[in-house]
Amino acid sequence: MISMQGTSEPLLDLQSQAYRDLISKSLLNKGHNARLKRAIEKTKRGEPVTIAYIGGSITQGAGAEPIHMNCYAYRSFDLFRKMFAPTSNVPLRFIKAGLGGTPSELGIIRYHRDVLREGTVQPDIVVVEFAVNDADDETQGICYESLVLQALGADNDPAVILLFSVFENDWNLQDRLAPVGWHYNLPMVSVKDAVVEQFHHTPAEGGIISREQFFHDIYHPSNAGHFIMADCLGWLFEVTNHSDLDKEKLAMDKPPLIGNDFAEVKLLDRLNGDAIARIDAGGFEKIDTDLQMAEMDDHAFGTPHFPNNWMHTGERDDGNGSFKMILRSKRVILVFKDSGSDEFGIANIIVDGKLVRKADPSQIKWTHCHAVLLFDEKDAREHTIEIDMDEGHEAKQFTILGFGYVD
Repeated sequence: MISMQGTSEPLLDLQSQAYRDLISKSLLNKGHNARLKRAIEKTKRGEPVTIAYIGGSITQGAGAEPIHMNCYAYRSFDLFRKMFAPTSNVPLRFIKAGLGGTPSELGIIRYHRDVLREGTVQPDIVVVEFAVNDADDETQGICYESLVLQALGADNDPAVILLFSVFENDWNLQDRLAPVGWHYNLPMVSVKDAVVEQFHHTPAEGGIISREQFFHDIYHPSNAGHFIMADCLGWLFEVTNHSDLDKEKLAMDKPPLIGNDFAEVKLLDRLNGDAIARIDAGGFEKIDTDLQMAEMDDHAFGTPHFPNNWMHTGERDDGNGSFKMILRSKRVILVFKDSGSDEFGIANIIVDGKLVRKADPSQIKWTHCHAVLLFDEKDAREHTIEIDMDEGHEAKQFTILGFGYVD
């Protein structure tokens, strides 16, 4: 039994057939199982296994208390350990890379840093959760498929699981994103399929958990919701464990369904920028330390994201002029900082002498990493990217967090 946090509703009977039926509805696709079965068998043998999660605020753990222990990611990792590790000494590693309010357009830039840890980690299992964040993906699914392909294409052939969370209003982007999973025959778990239909039924009509019980707010699950999400992943683990091995090789040699244009994207920031491009920081020579924070892995504390940035403070001792970068590339995504502070102002983004957008950090009204596409071309060529403060905003602040580029 599990109590419903913050409600007077009855306990959820985890042993009931009705609950098991709810969980089983989440299995959208068993998918090609060889990679996941290999990770399970490694765990049974006591070998090191790494499970990684990348997504938005739900993967970060929003709504769970405490966030680092009751989030679906840690709970499902712990469930995997209990199901398959023969002893508590099996070296299982947990990597959590959720960042609130961000789509796969930013996730694809973060993947090498936040999941692969700059190439020092090779996850055996990667769970991708962007079903309620990708409305802000300007590429309409290309970045999502690119991220999936980047994970799938690792030398160690990890299992990639697509997870579809849901908002309180029953909305997600499963209809856009699940076809990517069908295309590559990947394991897919849909929390929406598990819970939404029964939200409309009373307990007497077969309802297991109410909308109010499942959600902490209109976007994020409660502890009970995170628990159910973890059990949905656990059901995939169980079904895979008891299924016969798919002996044929996972088919990767097929054209992309939506697009793979960003599969080779790399992060450019203050740390590596001078080795990649010709950069004159101009009036953006300071470093912003007031950044979006997220609880990584099993940590209870927040980690600042994109610390190697360029900041215009608007103070008199700022350097002169605009930020200028000359870079040979096909595609570039700018990541800048949103803020709720009135001290931040609008910047002009100019590519090859043409204004491509005005970046307004006040639109979101909270400290947040904002990814925007600057250009997307078929062939690489040299581009000049210039960023300066809009007229009347010269004394305001603006932070360039970094760039994602495809060379």
